[in-house]
Amino acid sequence: MKKFLCLLMAVIIAGSCAVCAFAYDDPDWIAKLAGELVDAKGPEVGGIAIDYVSYTPRNLKSGTKYPLVILLHGMGQGGKPREQIEDNYFPAFAGEEMQSKFTNGAAYLFIPRSDESKDAMGTWTDDEVKPLYEAIQDFIAKNSKNIDLKRIYIGGYSMGGKMTIKMLSTYPEMFAAAFPMCPAYIPSDDQLKAIADTPLWFSCSKFDILAGYYVYGKEIWEKVCAFTHRPKDCRMSVIGKVCLPDGKKASSNHHVWFAASNDMFTYEKGDYPNMTTTDATGKTIKLTYPDGLVSWLCRYKSSYGGAKSEGTDLVAQNSSTVFNMLFKMIGSLRYMLRDTLKTAFGALFR
Repeated sequence: MKKFLCLLMAVIIAGSCAVCAFAYDDPDWIAKLAGELVDAKGPEVGGIAIDYVSYTPRNLKSGTKYPLVILLHGMGQGGKPREQIEDNYFPAFAGEEMQSKFTNGAAYLFIPRSDESKDAMGTWTDDEVKPLYEAIQDFIAKNSKNIDLKRIYIGGYSMGGKMTIKMLSTYPEMFAAAFPMCPAYIPSDDQLKAIADTPLWFSCSKFDILAGYYVYGKEIWEKVCAFTHRPKDCRMSVIGKVCLPDGKKASSNHHVWFAASNDMFTYEKGDYPNMTTTDATGKTIKLTYPDGLVSWLCRYKSSYGGAKSEGTDLVAQNSSTVFNMLFKMIGSLRYMLRDTLKTAFGALFR
């Protein structure tokens, strides 16, 4: 039975994580950015060494410190090296416009891979938390002259959103802010207490059956609102039908990374389609270009000084299983149907 459920989940996720057609003036734009990312591997810890790609800002200035952004891929995007930048929009963070918005005009990127060739259903396992931490530390050490230790930001998509929360709660002192995208995970109360001082920006779709608002997002957000010490600094962006930044429908409502990777704006710098953003006080946030995700991240600094940490013991709490994932997916269907009907026949529900 468990093997059948694992196969079913793999099929569902494979369909939802299919590569989308990019609508750019230059169809090779994303591939060109990906080509600027350099391959490397972190140190082995417990038999695991995390490989990653990274981006170093062009024209580094001597004595200038730049933020570091860590991006974690979702399930189905780690089968081979560099796949974590082939099936999503993460290389867009290396684009000139996104880079120019960061503190001092640029940012380092660190995009690691969870090796799914070993276990496709085990994307970003608890065993990878320490090796990932050591890979990040190794990268920081190699770029210590120019990385701003007080401006390390982390975000992840789906299973990468889960790993974002696990990394945050295990090493809370290290990250200045975080942006989990449709995280496939419900944090424990202890995990959220550990990151109560961290600014968080969540995003998810109401119509995402895998890890959308009614599957995980709503429950996560309610817990964040209850535990955060910084309600005005925490945000939730809820998207209806997920679109590309040009307004065309994406191939899956799971693909909310398009919004974050275009700074929460359209290509024309307008409101992202079908998206509403609120803070943890319940206030609606009106996003006006250029003040999107990047400018929000850059508001925040930590007091991190680079000291190595053994981490908390919170990593194994509330680990998702195939069974509870399917249970949540099925339970969310009635809410999605309700919102679908409201969208189609809104006047009848007023």
